[in-house]
Amino acid sequence: MIGAGAVLTSATDWELAVVDLDLVGLILMAGAFLGTAVYVRAMHCRRMMIPVRRADGRRLQPPPTCFEAARAPGG
Repeated sequence: MIGAGAVLTSATDWELAVVDLDLVGLILMAGAFLGTAVYVRAMHCRRMMIPVRRADGRRLQPPPTCFEAARAPGG
């Protein structure tokens, strides 16, 4: 989508009476950058836990996710 927006913004010279293709290209690029940022943030916060038991047989607690840590008091 970033590439399509860049092409619409700078590489086309089409003129449409109803739609401003430069603006559509900018909106596509902005949406793609925002979507990428949200995706990267979500994947950064995601952690995979492998079940591990302590020597005494008790299970370890998984670390809080980014969203749980943000909601915790003082976090």
